[in-house]
Amino acid sequence: MGFNCGIVGLPNVGKSTLFNALTATAAAQAANFPFCTIEPNVGRVAVPDERIDQIATIAGSAKIVPTQLEFVDIAGLVKGASKGEGLGNQFLANIRETDAIIHVLRCFEDADIVHVENSVDPLRDADIIETELMLADLESIEKQVQNMERKAKGDKALQAQFDFMMKIKAALESGKSARTVKPANEDEVVWMKTFMLLTSKPLLFVANVKEGDAATGNEWTKKVEAMAKAQGTEAVVICAAIESEIAQLTEAAERKEFLDSLDLKEPGLNKIIRAGYKILGLQTYFTAGPKESRAWTVRVGAKAPEAAGAIHTDFQKGFIRAEVISFTDFVALKGEVAAKEAGKMRQEGKDYTVADGDVILFRFNV
Repeated sequence: MGFNCGIVGLPNVGKSTLFNALTATAAAQAANFPFCTIEPNVGRVAVPDERIDQIATIAGSAKIVPTQLEFVDIAGLVKGASKGEGLGNQFLANIRETDAIIHVLRCFEDADIVHVENSVDPLRDADIIETELMLADLESIEKQVQNMERKAKGDKALQAQFDFMMKIKAALESGKSARTVKPANEDEVVWMKTFMLLTSKPLLFVANVKEGDAATGNEWTKKVEAMAKAQGTEAVVICAAIESEIAQLTEAAERKEFLDSLDLKEPGLNKIIRAGYKILGLQTYFTAGPKESRAWTVRVGAKAPEAAGAIHTDFQKGFIRAEVISFTDFVALKGEVAAKEAGKMRQEGKDYTVADGDVILFRFNV
């Protein structure tokens, strides 16, 4: 699994259309009325990466196994969702366990598609959703504070956790998201995750535009990009309608011709995945052999044993060494044998920091 993300936004901004397109399914009903998604939909897609195709060809692999990205499509949230308005509040729990949140913002005019706020204003819409998520988080942290306060008395470790919890509560009460409270150490990083707060998750803005603005964006997308930059995150411009059409094209040549006709270099899915990896600090390494070539996702900065653990916990527990070839050397030298002969296969130990694109064979003993 690469990572999973919850897709949120107001009704009728294109969430379900985007979900359908990205997962190339019709699992989510896309219709021109609010709350057409009444159950959370989950879909998985293969993460596109041209490198694995090259590696598999050179290795003569019988099978290619890309890493996976999971999307969770949530019913449209509205103002007051945290207090039970609309249907969205029923599904907030479904995104508490996701790695990141994709916030879809409507950046197009269309008289035929109703906007619940009666006008197009992506910054206002972003504020509505963020406020609802913060209110839901405040309710959650208040309950956790009540449970922790009594237990923390006389326990230094729990008191430190309680103090960190109170910092987050204060931020939420002042109208700031939980992600504005930066963990000062590893303990606080772990605690933040255990609190399972919606606004502690990395946030990616997706500006949904009409077909004519897909390549260049528009005035609204410029505002969204500025907002994302101010918040230290990423914004991606896509056209959900175009993504739906791409999803229907099965041949790579057809997809390229279609994208070329619109002056687009790649599908929106690629941009979303790349931005998602960036905000989550993730990277890819590969394993290759006659049976299969496979992509694995690990965090940037992961040491070799941690990367081995992505394959199986036994690999991490019994780690001996990693035999590493960079992607560039693997391709240039046409595989493992020539790379080894050229001295480009390195024997790395437990302290080796995995690099994006590494082709690795792990040696282990259990």
